[in-house]
Amino acid sequence: MNIELIGERLKKIRQEKGLTLEDLQKKTKVHLNILKAIEGETLTNLSPIYLKGFIKIYCKALDLEPKDYIPDYKESSSSVILGAHKTKDSFLRSVGMKMSFLKPNKNIRKIIIIGLIILAFSIVLFKVVGCLSSRRTAAIPLSSKINQSRKQESFQPAAGTNIPKEASGGIRLVVSARENCLVLVKSDGKVVFHRVLEKGRSNNWKAKERIDLSLGNASAVEIVVNGQRFKDLGRKGQPLKNIVITEKEGLSIPR
Repeated sequence: MNIELIGERLKKIRQEKGLTLEDLQKKTKVHLNILKAIEGETLTNLSPIYLKGFIKIYCKALDLEPKDYIPDYKESSSSVILGAHKTKDSFLRSVGMKMSFLKPNKNIRKIIIIGLIILAFSIVLFKVVGCLSSRRTAAIPLSSKINQSRKQESFQPAAGTNIPKEASGGIRLVVSARENCLVLVKSDGKVVFHRVLEKGRSNNWKAKERIDLSLGNASAVEIVVNGQRFKDLGRKGQPLKNIVITEKEGLSIPR
C-alpha cells in the first residue's frame, strides 16, 4: 500500500472541503500525529492493518468510500473491522510512550515549584522590610527653623493654663486641644494621662528624661515643648502613636 499517494489524495480532498487537521481531529477523535502520518507529513511505524483502520476512519469523516483508498479492502472482513477498533488504543499507547520525553520531568517540576515558592517568599519579605523601614522615625530638633517659625504662630490655650517659656532642666510638655482628642502621655515610662482632652482645654506634664505621646487626631491639638510651639503635627483625623520627646534629641514623630 503506497501510503504517500493515498495520503496526498486524502489531504487534497480535506483541503477542498475546507477542513483543517484540527477540525478532522475533533471529528474523528484520532490523534493529530496519526492524521499527519496518514497524510504523509510524518513517518510512522504502524503495521499496515492498523493504518488501514485509521484510513477508514479518515475516509468516513470525509464521506468517502474506504474501498477507493484502501487496497484489498473488505467491508465484511471482521479482522479489518476489529483491527480498526483496536488500532486507536494500541497506537495511542505507542505514541504516548514515544512522546513521553515531551512531558516535564518530575525533577524539573519540583525545581519550578521550589523556585516559585522562593520568589513568593522574597516578595513578601521585601514588602515587610519596606514596611518596617517606613516606620522609622524622623527626628525634629527643637532648634530647627520649622520649629522657630511655628514658635511665632499664635494659639490661645484655655484660661489659667501656664505655658512656660523655658524649662530649667528636664522636659516640660503642654498639650492644648482645638477639638476633642484622645491623648496618652507617659512620663519617664509611667502613664500619667490617658483620656479625651476636651476642646479648649490644656494640660501640662514634666519628665526628667523622656515623654512618650500618642494622639487620636494629629490636627486636633497644639503642643509646646520647653517653650517651643508645634502645630499641624499631621492630617485631620490621623492618629499619631509613639511620639518621643527627649531633652537631647528633641521631638521625634513616627513616619
